[in-house]
Amino acid sequence: MSSASKSEYASVCGVAITSPTLHAAIGDALALAKSGTPSAVFTLNLDHVVKLQRDAGFRDAYNHADVVTADGWPIAWIARMQDPQVKRATGADLFLPLVDAAAENHLPIFLFGTSPGVMARVGDELSLRTEGTIDIAGTLSPSLNFDPQGPEADAAIEKIRRTGAKFCFVALGAPKQEVFAMYARKQGLACCMVCIGAALDFVAGEQIRAPKVMRDNGMEWAWRLATNPRRLAKRYAESAIMFAYLLATEPLRHRVAKSRDAA
Repeated sequence: MSSASKSEYASVCGVAITSPTLHAAIGDALALAKSGTPSAVFTLNLDHVVKLQRDAGFRDAYNHADVVTADGWPIAWIARMQDPQVKRATGADLFLPLVDAAAENHLPIFLFGTSPGVMARVGDELSLRTEGTIDIAGTLSPSLNFDPQGPEADAAIEKIRRTGAKFCFVALGAPKQEVFAMYARKQGLACCMVCIGAALDFVAGEQIRAPKVMRDNGMEWAWRLATNPRRLAKRYAESAIMFAYLLATEPLRHRVAKSRDAA
């Protein structure tokens, strides 16, 4: 799926949702990995929408992403006003199914992000999950001052390229992970770069993800806020304001766009 041919099921704040469900996103990412197409997979959430208003490089990365899902119930809800097919699909939701698909299709993977200790535990868990069939071609934990478009990024891209990995799972947090993924794509890295947020920490048990019943009922944010209030309070306050803004403006924006298209 090239950027030129990708589908658009809905858009939120000008960002296209190209894969409406988790199943569709897995299929789209797998096709890109099999083809060796330089590509990037992002999952749009409210925090990203806030950051997109302030960071031109982040918005440019999103504008060129090959696969974008609705991450978080507010984004999925707004997107469903345009297309009822759209359902929530987070980076953490994508990670393990794509690992399974990589193992089944004999596609080597690369893990990028988090700490070396966490990375070792993730490797053990993935090997156990796939009964040793997953090919982890390489891992790398970047420095705390990692510049996603600097010399350290260039060295990381070359290392990933040499391993022949078809999937690279990037766990740096936004916007670093998306900017790095797009930088690698523009450098022609023949790999599907999948941005997965805290997924590696979840698999290693470094962080505990919200119970499934909370995730399924739009309450994962409450779990995360309760477990890390100091770090997340400001982020979620800004996200709440953005959600109110989107609820007020997105329906009007799409009505205007439809009228323009019909004229």
